[in-house]
Amino acid sequence: MSVNSAEPAGRLEVVLVKAGRTKIRYPAELLRDDGSRITVRAPWAGSGVRDFGFVRFEPGDVFTEYYWRDRWYSVKEVRAADGSLKGWYCDITRPAVRTGAELVVEDLDLDLWRSADGRDVRRLDEDEFAESGLTETDPQAASAAVAALDALEALAVGERGFGELLV
Repeated sequence: MSVNSAEPAGRLEVVLVKAGRTKIRYPAELLRDDGSRITVRAPWAGSGVRDFGFVRFEPGDVFTEYYWRDRWYSVKEVRAADGSLKGWYCDITRPAVRTGAELVVEDLDLDLWRSADGRDVRRLDEDEFAESGLTETDPQAASAAVAALDALEALAVGERGFGELLV
């Protein structure tokens, strides 16, 4: 199976790496891999409830996650157990790498949230990004990360939100 061609649905293990260490690993249903974008679906993989104040991720939530091999972000559509849309959580990452049944994504600390109604768009964890030292250790990656966050924010505040990105 080539990692650069369209492939049928199956299972993947999503591995989120941060600062060289595995932050979380979880199974996901592979919905599509067109060679550029990889789409998976998975239940909330955290333990218990994670309350951010503006949204709660909790058991029963379902995430449809979009990863790119050539973009510096991932976009996760978040739905409650009843199917209602909560919003989109976006991670700024290095481009995703798929090897067989494993999808590895390196988190670069910056995040973006867009509520389902589009009224709440917020940049997250800019302090963690500054503290990571990436601007000193890998200035090109830091620049790409900030550009990706700016691009996602522009889409998020636009009339169509992430509509054009996720079709």
